[in-house]
This record gives sequence, structure tokens and C-alpha cells, in this order.
Amino acid sequence: MSFYKSGEPIVDAKAPAGPIEDRWTTRKFEAKLVNPANKRKKTVIVVGTGLAGGSAGATLAELGYHVVQFCFQDSPRRAHSIAAQGGINAAKNYRNDGDSVHRLFYDTVKGGDFRSRESNVHRLAEISTQIIDQCVAQGVPFAREYGGLLDNRSFGGAQVSRTFYARGQTGQQLLLGAYQALMRQVDAGNIELHPRHEMLDLIMVEGRARGVVVRNLIDGEITSYTADAVVLATGGYGNVYFLSTNAMGSNVTAAWRAHKHGALFANPCYTQIHPTCIPVAGEHQGKLTLMSESLRNDGRVWVPAQAGDSRPASEIPEDERDYYLERIYPAFGNLVPRDIASRAAKNMCDEGRGVGPGGLGVYLDLADAIKRLGKDAVAAKYGNLIEMYERITGENPYVQPMRIYPAVHYTMGGLWVDYDLQSTIPGMFVIGEANFSDHGANRLGASALMQGLADGYFVLPATIGDYLARGGTGAVPQEAIDEAEARVRTQVERFLSIDGDRTVDSFHRELGHIMWEYCGMERTEEGLRKALELIPALKEEFWQRVKVPGSGVDLNQELEKAGRVADFFELAELMVIDALHRTESCGGHFRAESQDADGEAARDDVNFSYVGAWEWGDGGLPILHKEALDFEYVHPSTRSYK
Repeated sequence: MSFYKSGEPIVDAKAPAGPIEDRWTTRKFEAKLVNPANKRKKTVIVVGTGLAGGSAGATLAELGYHVVQFCFQDSPRRAHSIAAQGGINAAKNYRNDGDSVHRLFYDTVKGGDFRSRESNVHRLAEISTQIIDQCVAQGVPFAREYGGLLDNRSFGGAQVSRTFYARGQTGQQLLLGAYQALMRQVDAGNIELHPRHEMLDLIMVEGRARGVVVRNLIDGEITSYTADAVVLATGGYGNVYFLSTNAMGSNVTAAWRAHKHGALFANPCYTQIHPTCIPVAGEHQGKLTLMSESLRNDGRVWVPAQAGDSRPASEIPEDERDYYLERIYPAFGNLVPRDIASRAAKNMCDEGRGVGPGGLGVYLDLADAIKRLGKDAVAAKYGNLIEMYERITGENPYVQPMRIYPAVHYTMGGLWVDYDLQSTIPGMFVIGEANFSDHGANRLGASALMQGLADGYFVLPATIGDYLARGGTGAVPQEAIDEAEARVRTQVERFLSIDGDRTVDSFHRELGHIMWEYCGMERTEEGLRKALELIPALKEEFWQRVKVPGSGVDLNQELEKAGRVADFFELAELMVIDALHRTESCGGHFRAESQDADGEAARDDVNFSYVGAWEWGDGGLPILHKEALDFEYVHPSTRSYK
């Protein structure tokens, strides 16, 4: 039985020809420009105020465009980017340890398991060095060495130190830098900022994106805003799993509503499972807490050598411990990429060597680092992370090892974009985690912040002008606005009219269990087909039994969640279909049927070296379009970290 239809291949990602190191310069020169006087006549809508959205809004306004910006939080400072901990990559080679733009490019393509577009990744590596200068100029307090130079540390998937950091608060400090730039433009009158507004539909005119419909989350008012172009910077969709490291409000709604209007959704099955998360404590939890990957610089990961050993960590002698990452992957040790470390932890627990409640945990031990560096030095690097762990678990990592286990974290899939970051809907650009473009099947640690700021500060401002300079926008007919608003009102009324007997959260949690069980760290054909039976049945029950109390004309968080969970149901089906059709293992997508003799992921480059970009089936089967991936500079090879 087929779950999808085949469509036409994508043949033009608009990357310039020529040497890869010259392509970004070539594209910027060839792009048409908008003169300063005309920029004041152009309006750009930006949805989202995280690192990508905040930096984009601030930069576009600084260039002279009028920006209308939205976030569903009460302040741009509450964007989920603030939760990022460990650092941001940049190829500055301050440590003189062999780093370069080309090495960062190579590591990123390899780390993504050869499933990303070379042109985009090389541009990201080039821009990485400019991001640090931009942020230092804003006053971002990066860690510094004794002599005053910016410090670096290592992260997974690299053998050089290229990660700039601000203790375990890097996302917070970078977001505050973008926020200050954003609010400067708000104060100058160049940005019209609308917090507590959620985008619920896209306004389309003759196939182009011309505006958005939003709901005021305080009073329920539904309003439309029009513009010459729309930018989505709305983050990832990891909360489809219910339990994830994402903020509980993170969702796919804006991207999904755009998908239904014609924006292709690329590689939805590529989910990143982060290896260093505080293990689940019970059914009461609504989210999980991340421990930064930076801890793997100095922390050693281990489990008891013998299955069933339930002794406290302090009572297990050194020769009865298995430092399994160091044993299996001697070249990278504890700094293997996230997908490798996550699967290895799962394997240890599956063998009965897990620790903690239910045996779903492994140790991350800082004891050797404390002996080598001293407690004060370890505290200076990781103190806030250690404090956070202690507050949540009641355990002191200076005395006993942390317990960690993999959890859903980041999504490499997202709306398909070309080299200009424009989706398949003309006039709609997608930046940051909301697009698919840079990370392939697995994101290297400390590269999310790099991509968000590269897209917002440097790429989008250079490419959106080319679209705006070509004109063709004109007035937005009232009919198009009315139709979009009517769609939103109809859905709100539908939710309120069901009056069932189950909460939104109960459905979301059950959907999350299905996704984690059958489309999580390990996928099988049997499990994925089972999920495609369970998800539609649960979705049908949702539309019959969900209970949304209150009204649509005031603050109603259950109504907000209902819309988001309805979109998660549809997304979940597409994720499973994408995972089912891709009968290879690559990066975060591990098919049990596709592994080598050592249990490592086995890619199929002959049949699957492409981006899977899905078209909304409009009530029927989704339609698969393929963008072939050509590797001129980093040739696919067996991805080994041994």
C-alpha cells in the first residue's frame, strides 16, 4: 500500500555556479537592489522574534524597510532561543589547531550524514566568522581567556575548538543582543511589534504570500496584516513528541499553515535526539530539561560494565566501569556527534546496563575534570548548568555523576527553501530552524545559533531585496483578506463546538508516545506502518472528543493548544510517511533494517541522496518532490568517528 504520490523533481535551488567559495559573493553581486528611498515604501512581515527572527527584523529595519513583527510570547526575550546553552560555532581558528572555513564546512556536511546542500553549508561556514564580530560589537559577554582573547571549547563532531560561549547561557546572551537591536528599531518607529499574537493563516494573492492572519491571545481578536513579503522564523516542531527540550509553546502551526498553501515541507523525519538530557522522572512532566553538550568536553560518559549492577556510582570501581564512547569511538571519544552518542546510550540501556529509575540513564561524570582542574575551574565553566541539574534532581554533580538520557531536541527538517531562503511560495522566506537548509540529517552541536544569526543578520537581508526589487506586489484585494480570516474563525468555532470529554494535553501526550515509540531514536517498517494506523485513529477521536472550555474572545490557552495539536497530528503523519519511504539510515533517522555489522547507520547514497520535499495533498496523499544532492567538494563516505 502506498502512502504518497510522486511529483516532479526540484531542479533549481538557485545556487550560483562556479567555485563554492565564490558563490555567496557572486549571488550578492547579481542580486537586484532596492534603493534607500524605495525601501521606506516596502513592508516586510516577520513572524518570530528568536535569534533568526530578532536579528532579521532588526537588520531589515536598519536597512530602511518597514517591519511588522509578531511573537506569541509576552516579550521577544521569551523566544525559545534563550534556552540554548553550550555555544555557537565559528571558524576563526583562535586556537591555531587547524580550523578553517573549509573544515567547518566539511564537518557540517559530514555531521549531517551527507544529506545537506553544499552551497548553503559553505555560505554558513563563511558567515560564521562575521557573526562573532557582530555579537561582540553588540556587547555579548563571550567567555574570555586570561589575556582577554575570546575563549573556545570543543563540541561534538569536531576535533578542533571552535565554539564560542557565555558559560551555559550562550543562547540567552545572543538573544539579548538581537533583542537590543530589535528594540532600538521599535523605538525608532521602524518596527511595529505585536507580542501575544499568533499567526494562524497566510494571505495569498495570485500565488504570492502577501500577509498573515493573527489572533490576539489576550482578547481573541482576529486581525490581518499585509506586506510585500512574509518571513517565517518560527522555530522547530520537536513538540510533536510532547516531551522534548523545547519550550512548551513551541509549535509548527505557522509553518504548517503555509505548507497547506503550497510551501513544500522538506525532510520532516529528520529529528535530532540530544544525548545529554535529564531523564524523564514521571508521567507528570510536560517538558524535559537539557544539559549542555559542552559538558562532554570534561565529563566522561559511562555505565556499569555488568548488566543489572545497581550499586551507587561511587561504589563501582574504575575497572568495572565501561566508558563506552571512548571505547567504541577512540578518535572522538565523548565528543562524537549527537546521533551517535544518543544511539550508543540507548544501546547500553537496552543491554540492561542503564542507571537510575527504570534503567533509562547513563552517567556523565565530572570527577576526572575536578581532579585535573579543580572544583573552582569546573564551576567557572559549567556552574549554572550544575546548579540547574541539582535543583531539578536534588543530586550534586560535584559529588556524584549526572544521570542523562537522550531526548527530542531539534528538527533538521522544515519548510524547503532555495539558496535565497525563499520557499516554494513566492514572497515567503523561511529562516532559522523553521527551514531545512543547512544541517542535513543531523545537526552538529553549537550550529543552531550559528544558522539562526547567519540567516537573520546576513543572508535574508541580502536576498529578500532581490525579490522586492522585482516588484509585482501591488494592492491586496479585500476578498483575499476576508477568505483567510474566515478560515481562522471557522476553525476557532469548530474547536469550541465539539464540547468533548478529553483534554487537549491528553491527546498531545498520547500522540507523543506514539511518535517516540515508532518514529523516535529507532524506526522500523513494522513500527512506522503501525504508527500510520494509530495516528489517524487518534486524530479522528481528537476531532470528536476534545474539550476546549471557555470562549474565543478572551485569553484561552486551551484554544491555543488545540490549534497547535491539530497541526501536530497532520505533521506526525507526514513525518512517519517520510521515515517509511526513506529505507536507509542517515543521521537522526535510524532504520533498524539499515545498519552495518557494527550496528552503525548504513546510508544508501545510490537511492536516497536527495532532499525529500513534500507537497500538501489537499485531503489526499502527500506528493513527494526530490531535490538531488550533488557533492563536488565533500564526497560521501562511510561516516566514521572511530
